[in-house]
This record gives sequence, structure tokens and C-alpha cells, in this order.
Amino acid sequence: MRFNMTPGVTEISGKVYHLHMTILYICCAIGLVVFGVMIYAMINHRKSKGAVASHFHESTKVEIAWTIIPFVILILMAIPATKTLIAMEDPSNADLTVKVTGSQWKWHYSYFDQDIDFYSILATPRPQIEGSEAKGEHYLLEVDKPLVLPINRKIRFLMTSEDVIHSWWMPAFAVKKDANPGFINEAWTRIDKPGIYRGQCAELCGKDHGFMPIVVQALPEAEFDAWVEEQKQAANAAAQAAQAALSQTLTKEELMAQGEQVYLGHCAACHQPNGEGLQGVFPHLKGSPIATGPLSGHLEIVLNGKAGTAMQAFGKQLTTQEIAAVITYERNAWGNNTGDAVQAKDVDAHKSGGTNSEPVATTPPPATTDTPKPATEPAASVDPASLPTLSHDELMAEGEKTYATICAACHQLTGAGMPPAFPALAGSAIATGPVANHIDIVMHGKPGTAMQAFGTQLTPQQLAAIITYERNAWGNNTGDTVQPADIARHGQ
Repeated sequence: MRFNMTPGVTEISGKVYHLHMTILYICCAIGLVVFGVMIYAMINHRKSKGAVASHFHESTKVEIAWTIIPFVILILMAIPATKTLIAMEDPSNADLTVKVTGSQWKWHYSYFDQDIDFYSILATPRPQIEGSEAKGEHYLLEVDKPLVLPINRKIRFLMTSEDVIHSWWMPAFAVKKDANPGFINEAWTRIDKPGIYRGQCAELCGKDHGFMPIVVQALPEAEFDAWVEEQKQAANAAAQAAQAALSQTLTKEELMAQGEQVYLGHCAACHQPNGEGLQGVFPHLKGSPIATGPLSGHLEIVLNGKAGTAMQAFGKQLTTQEIAAVITYERNAWGNNTGDAVQAKDVDAHKSGGTNSEPVATTPPPATTDTPKPATEPAASVDPASLPTLSHDELMAEGEKTYATICAACHQLTGAGMPPAFPALAGSAIATGPVANHIDIVMHGKPGTAMQAFGTQLTPQQLAAIITYERNAWGNNTGDTVQPADIARHGQ
């Protein structure tokens, strides 16, 4: 029985298990009858006993019987199967919505209405994977940050992907749903028992398909609520630490040590621990023009990725300090030896639109007490007079890029949405109605829906660009040009 399906820890997984066992028993009964008749006939009607075969052409009664009986059996199997499938596809009235985004090769979790999101990455040590250490108990089934969920609450999952098709599979919940790029699939669960549950990507998604496990930690409701508060406090602390890092100057040795750890955790899967990549698939970093050329080009591709390739944008996945460290490591490891020591403030300057393309000096400048301005300062805290005025074409170009990155997963590249879960923007009342309403919903979201608040996630310029784009794309053609200053003044 250890090879059999398990009941799981949810009502739906229990229904799936009992359906499975019911069908199994029916199949066993059919098998016993069929093979029983066959064995009986072979033993008792064999030639050595003098049996003589009957001669007949057809039997209407037999024809009717072996048509009706299987039909009745199939109906009896279809009724409970249909009920279970309908229950599995009903994510309505959820208490919590989590967006699950697959990418090569990790999972990104976003909690709607909680302002919590993080990446979950394989935590199995590299020596175990390479075979130089004994395999652990949960080999290839452990992550640095598990998905934390409450018990006794209905949880809706929205599945999508950044690159290729993945599949989020958690056997204990009876949830297995494809994550397709450009589309949203839905699933749901209600967990009955606290504990740690493990699953995997169940769709062949590339070289490291076997290295993107799923770990869910189910907590009692009170403990989950406490965890949410801890995450919000941790996010504030991380923001303060990131701000403080901008005024710090680390030695090259400190940057190299941190950078090696970041590289092994986020980059080695594609570019290999030795920096030699996989020819024809993932480019080498050892001696590459990127890792030994102008610093600005290296910063740009690490922060924003490269369209049309597997190179992801790490600007929102890693802190400025981690990006500074990993770039320092890549520019000095494997014989690259550029001597560059990239600091967090250099990364922040590039995010803010800095154009410095010269390698950073290895002798760090003296520490300063000035605190650089964050690249994504909330719109409400910006002086409108300090913001640029852009042309309509400039806003449309930037807006299209931002929309494709931030919004297209829900509202689709064509603006057609996926009603009723995600409304269309093409011809919508929001995108063609009063500008103030459009700004308000983009900045502050809409409670009770999947629409997030982007006021603290995007800069005033990005918000202005994306709203201008939505009001003029797909035939909306309102002619409106929203400036960053309009965003900063909204609500003041």
C-alpha cells in the first residue's frame, strides 16, 4: 500500500483518494470476473476432457448484455468523478489569494492584499548534488523560503509563468496545475492539518526541471497571522538595511565572499559554477565581454535581463548589495581579474538612470553620510516640480515595456484580459473614462479583487507611462498623456 495514492490533508484530496479507490475496486471486480470466466473455461472446457465447442452465429441477448452492462458501469463511475472534478474547479469565495509564478528554475509567490512576495529556491547544498556529500533526507525537496499558508481557510492559487510551461504539483493537496506564460490558471485548497508538505514541478521545463521543488508550511490561523506581521516587519527592516547599504563601502574580499554565495544560489544553474556556461544554451561568463567589459553593460543585463533569452531580470529578486556582490564576483572570478569592486551605491545609481560605464576603482572611496535617494521612491513622497515632462511617444514606449512586464500576465498583451477573473482593458470604462479613476485604481488597487496597489511598487514615471499606454493602446485612443507630476499630485 505504500505505493498507493494517499488521502492527503484536504477535503478535495480525500475525495480524490476515495474516488481513486472506488474506481480501483470496480476495476478489480471486473478483472476478477473476466479472468475468472477465462480460467474456468480453460480448465473445464479443454479438449483433453472431451469438450466440444458449440456452433452458433450470434446471440442478441449477449450483444445487448455486453453493451448495457459496461454502459451502466461507466455511468456509475462518471457520477462521483464529475462531482469531484466540479468541486476541484471552484475557487470562488477564497479567504486568501496567492499568485504562483514559475520561472527557470524557481517559484515566485505573491500574497494578494498582504504586500508580501518572495522567491522560493532550491536549498539542497551543491556538494550533495555533485555527489561529494551524502544525500540529505529531503534531497532536492528543500527550499530556502517555503510557501506559508493557513489551515482552515480557502486559498486560491493563480498560476502563471515567466518563460516556459511549468506545473505546480502538491500531492497532499490534490493540486496540479500548469503554469503557462501569458495565461492564468486557477486552483484552490483548504488545508486541514498543520505541517510541512512537499511537491515538485511536474512539467519538463528545461535543464534544471528536477531542481525546482515546492515546499508548503501550513500553520494554524493565529500563527499564520503572526507570520504575516513578521514578514511586514522584515520587509521594513530589509528596506532600511538596503537604504543603509547605499552608504556602506565593502572591501573587495567581502564582496567576493558574498558574491560567490549569491552566484551559486541564483546563477550557477545556467552559467555553471566554473563560469563556463553551456555552449549554445547559456553563455560563458569566464572571459566574456559582459563580465570583462564596461560595467554599465554588466549592470544593465543583471538588473533588467535580456529579452528573448533565458536571462532573467534580477533587479527585483536581489537587493542592491547582493547585485553589487555578484557582479564583483563575476568580474574577478575564473581569471577575469578586472579588479573592479562594485558597491551598492553604484547599482542604485544605475537603477536611477546613471550612465557611468567605467569600472569601479578597487580602492574604495571614503564613506559618506549622504544617503542616496531610492530608485523607486513612492509617488506620494515626490515633489511634482522635480519630475520630468515626457513626450507622448516616450511615455507610450516606456509604458508598453512596463505593461508587458507587470500587467500582461493578468490583462494579457492584447488588453483582452481573462473575464471574469481579470477584466479587459481594451475599451474598458477604466481605461477610457476619467483619468483620475484610472490613476487611483493603478496606485491603490481594488480591495476584494486581484488588482494590486502599484503606488509603492513603481516610480511616478513608470505609473504615468503605463497609464498613458493603457489609455491609448488596443484602439482606446483617448489621446491622454499622463505625466509623472500628475501621479505625484494625485490625492494631494
